[in-house]
Amino acid sequence: MRELTIGQQSDLVEKVISINRVTKVTKGGKKLHFSALVVVGDTKGRVGFALDKANEVAEAIRKSLTKAKKSLFKIPLEGATIPHEIIGKFGAASVLLKPASEGTGVIAAGPVRAICEAAGIKDILTKCLKSNNPINVIKATMQGLRSLKA
Repeated sequence: MRELTIGQQSDLVEKVISINRVTKVTKGGKKLHFSALVVVGDTKGRVGFALDKANEVAEAIRKSLTKAKKSLFKIPLEGATIPHEIIGKFGAASVLLKPASEGTGVIAAGPVRAICEAAGIKDILTKCLKSNNPINVIKATMQGLRSLKA
């Protein structure tokens, strides 16, 4: 995971979760492409993610960053944690998100940790159930955060 900040929008935290090499086999040979999974947040309760593909790694990251900035949404926060416990589901992935007392920190695995840090959640307990696929785990986490009630 990499952390970046841009000049004109320095309030946004950008994290590259994973870069995948995708190969398409044609009769002329193999065609290489790259897909980049990125999370963007302002550490004040707004977060978004995107997955995009391109012929080069840098181009894939740039494309997914611009897409992620357009998909930002607001999360209801209660201090430095979430208001209540929730389970987000997407495909086979399920992610349990539990509010934690102050000083606990972010107890989460890679993709979920990136989302929580980008959103500005400082105290949370999480558990990835069933699937460990980063794309589905991120989508399940986002679905859970979207369905939080203030």
